[in-house]
Amino acid sequence: MPRLHGKVALITGAARGIGQAIAELFADEGAQVIVTDINDELGRAVASAIGEQAQYFHLDVSQEAQWQLLSNNIEKQYGKIDVLVNNAGITGFFESSGPHDPENLDMDSWHTVHKTNLDGVALGCKYGIKLMKSAVAASIVNISSRSGIVGIPAATAYASSKAAVRNHTKSVALYCAEKGYPIRCNSIHPGAILTPMWDSMLGEGDQRETAIKKVAADVPLKRMGTSLDVAYGAAYLASDESHYVTGIELNIDGGILAGSSAAPSRD
Repeated sequence: MPRLHGKVALITGAARGIGQAIAELFADEGAQVIVTDINDELGRAVASAIGEQAQYFHLDVSQEAQWQLLSNNIEKQYGKIDVLVNNAGITGFFESSGPHDPENLDMDSWHTVHKTNLDGVALGCKYGIKLMKSAVAASIVNISSRSGIVGIPAATAYASSKAAVRNHTKSVALYCAEKGYPIRCNSIHPGAILTPMWDSMLGEGDQRETAIKKVAADVPLKRMGTSLDVAYGAAYLASDESHYVTGIELNIDGGILAGSSAAPSRD
């Protein structure tokens, strides 16, 4: 039987990249998938490609009114959800004016990043818990980042928001356990994953290939990961296989956070 058979899964930021891969894999594993994003054209295309197991809803995760509307629609149609993946996020480099370093940071840009990356996850957990309390075994998966564990001098807002997601995940996990809710909550920390978010930084053609090789050289496994690598981790945390796992942080980064990329040379 598929690992997510009979489960209803809501995924934010599912129009492309990691969110799209999670939606597609969850459907393959038997889930009914609710695809959400602010890019309606791409989001509808993802849901359409998945087929009858998927439905698309517009959702700006930073807006509580939109979470309320979506929650009401889900309750009427499905009654509950079993899985929530809070994936939607931005770097802020293209969505705000910046700068993002700690000395010169622009506060409007700082708030823009946190509104999506942190407020969006907090709201997702808030409404997710309400929709999951009647489930038999439910799971919240928050997509944080390698940047939520280490400092990123040129992207302080992004790093700060992802660190907050890491910590909020643990608070949600403990809260649900204390309340006796059938809800687990865990975070995933991807690093060096080749997604559309990297496109503007990598360039095109030969420049892109050179840039990818340069990034991969600093990864212990000597390659960049794929969106599907992250989706497999999300599927485990969403499934009943992880029924005794809550409050953890799962690093999917080719070994970067193990510290071996900073190991001294034998020479």
